[in-house]
Amino acid sequence: MTSLQTIGVIGAGTMGTGIAQVCALAGLPVVMADVDETRVARGRDAVASGLDRLLKRAKLSADDRDAALGRLRGTTDYGALSDCDLVIEAATENEGLKIRILQQVNTLVRGDAILATNTSSISITNLAATTGRPERFVGLHFFNPVPMMALVEVVRGLRTDEAAVEAACALAKRLGKTPVVVKDFPGFVVNRLLIPMLNEAVLAYPEGVAAARDIDEAMKLGCNHPVGPLALCDLIGLDVVLAIMEVLRRDLNDPKYQPAQLLKEMVAAGYLGRKSGRGFYTYEAAK
Repeated sequence: MTSLQTIGVIGAGTMGTGIAQVCALAGLPVVMADVDETRVARGRDAVASGLDRLLKRAKLSADDRDAALGRLRGTTDYGALSDCDLVIEAATENEGLKIRILQQVNTLVRGDAILATNTSSISITNLAATTGRPERFVGLHFFNPVPMMALVEVVRGLRTDEAAVEAACALAKRLGKTPVVVKDFPGFVVNRLLIPMLNEAVLAYPEGVAAARDIDEAMKLGCNHPVGPLALCDLIGLDVVLAIMEVLRRDLNDPKYQPAQLLKEMVAAGYLGRKSGRGFYTYEAAK
């Protein structure tokens, strides 16, 4: 089980395409599945664009780019995941949706295959319990943008066996990432610390503490952060930040994790950050 050769990725969005790209670059055949041909084609184009950026920066040869694209197969047929050694669910941060996908895929993949989820906050133990293979279920939390970020949180559910954890860690290392094994706890490590900080920035902004750019500049210069908290909200997606805060509030039952009212209002208005073209800053309209 520690040698994973073929990887399935469910979801051709930002996270799914990033995971597919790094797997294909590492020499692994990848099956990337989504619900319709348009999303699959858009996902393949996103991987091609990511590889082209590496080529322009002389971090990748044309032959290696072509070889990586050749290892990527896009499909709307989840049955194509049946021969994968590990399947990573990378759908949006919605527990009900993830459960439906995982239950469907569980019936299609081999009995010895590992199922994984890229959730950033939802309980691995709860998701695993719905699949019928909790011993072979693990959290693989990649960070955005996947090709650039070095960390993968490998999250052990209550019933995840050691072989699945070892296989997940080995895969992360093969992808050039650093795995950190964490317990199944709301927000795991990074988001348990990061997301409340972002929420606090959203609380401070309407209080008039400083302008959005000045809040971000202060944190960049004062704390040596590469990007400010409000700009990071836009990059992550305000809907994702809100979803994680709601999980922390519900599962930890502590009012300090109450999402900022402005955060809820911006999500309701469709101001989700970079992907919608507007958040705390404005961007070229999302394609």
